Amino acid sequence: MVDRQPEVALETSFANGGQISVSHSEPWANPTAPFKILRWLGREDAPLLFRPRADLSQWIWGLRFLVECLPGRTRRNTESALTLARYSREQLQQLRHDTGIRYDLQTQGILHLYEDTSEFDHAKRQVELFHGRGLDTEIKTPQQCLAIEPALKHSIARLVGGAYAASDECGDARLFTRNLSDLCGTRGVSFRFNVSVKRLETARGVIERVVIDDEKGIEESLRAEAYVVALGSYSPLLLAPIGISVPVYPVKGYSITLPLEPHDEAPITSLTDHARKIVISRLGDRLRVAGTAELNGYDTEMNELRCEALVKRCFEWFPKAGRPERAQYWTGLRPATPNNLPLIGRSKYPNLFINTGHGTLGWTLACGSGKALADIVNGRRPEPEFPFLKLESKTKGATSTVAPA
Repeated sequence: MVDRQPEVALETSFANGGQISVSHSEPWANPTAPFKILRWLGREDAPLLFRPRADLSQWIWGLRFLVECLPGRTRRNTESALTLARYSREQLQQLRHDTGIRYDLQTQGILHLYEDTSEFDHAKRQVELFHGRGLDTEIKTPQQCLAIEPALKHSIARLVGGAYAASDECGDARLFTRNLSDLCGTRGVSFRFNVSVKRLETARGVIERVVIDDEKGIEESLRAEAYVVALGSYSPLLLAPIGISVPVYPVKGYSITLPLEPHDEAPITSLTDHARKIVISRLGDRLRVAGTAELNGYDTEMNELRCEALVKRCFEWFPKAGRPERAQYWTGLRPATPNNLPLIGRSKYPNLFINTGHGTLGWTLACGSGKALADIVNGRRPEPEFPFLKLESKTKGATSTVAPA
């Protein structure tokens, strides 16, 4: 494995929201999204902020996003994401059982909070759908929400109800990735850091080599039987020169991390604030508040106003959750597809595989995506029913499918 950073998990996984959220599988692209985006135009603290650029890929992505907001597509995309999310959570739990990996795990479930009556009514319909798929999400009154998370007793937000997914989890994605890399290292996986991938070169219909700048900045070639492109938002830039176009666009997210003292009244249960599209997770002695989306190309500049909005919102829910001036700010790029479904599978080159485009569900879908791709690379049919990129005829029982998005 090669990585341009000095160690693993220094980009998208560094300070994400921490949720393993099977119960939040409905994509951003849904019938309510266009009207909300119009309402949020011009607001720097908007949950979804679109910054128009002279960038054709941004406009094409935006148009495809609008198409995915159609009700039928939203239902299909939700079903696919839900299937992969359930499978992924099972794989994470199995990995935890087999290895004992630690990452500030919390298993108190996820409580979804609603301030808007119409959104709460929509949540009730979603819960009925989830029940039909075997999930344990339950609608809760404000009083029941308080019983699940007593720290809400100080809240100044107007809560109309909630939905509680008892089987969902949260944990530190960065710590998980670091500990997983250590486990992989003991099993023969080789890691090379401070290495930048320059290009893929093809010959006779396959990938012949990967050209990199090594640890000293000297050009070098790497050769293997199979190659996996998992470069997040930067995957399209590497794939385009060899004729592969993927509908992935960088969506900038923000988070704050708040150190906690023993006397602070911070939540234990992980929460999702649907009005502001943010999540709040307890990670050991820290509180992570993350979310929002900004479409602004590959810009990674910190917009402190958006982080300040996260701090403000956190203390509206939990006024006694520590000291706001101690909040640590972070921003990073999520690789998003218009329909919020990742791109997983074989490319048009038989020895090149893709695993990217997980958007807001990266941590939730990580283990399932990795296991499914490992099956595909090894010629096996992956277990979940999901629109994988391609399944070669040699894969048992497989049929060819088109790419999602």
